[in-house]
Amino acid sequence: MGRVGYVYILASKKGGTLYTGVTSDLARRVYEHEIGHGSKFTAKYGVKRLVWFQEYDEITEAIRREKTIKKWPRQWRVNLIEESNPDWNDLRRLLW
Repeated sequence: MGRVGYVYILASKKGGTLYTGVTSDLARRVYEHEIGHGSKFTAKYGVKRLVWFQEYDEITEAIRREKTIKKWPRQWRVNLIEESNPDWNDLRRLLW
């Protein structure tokens, strides 16, 4: 068995700019985005709010899922977020 993986979506605000990523350590990665070291894109657009994530038993599954989600139209990603988080609350508190 390999490492666990996570696919996650960050937003700048409800209905705002979205960023989809993958990681093996979600708490660390979200913190990196929060302090501006996650990616140039998230730092530039203030995308720091964790609005959706999903855990996978294998990082390879997470990578495959991330690639699929990144190809989706924006509205599909919005729908995915709103299925479980209609108010786009910041889910970081669930990580600690």
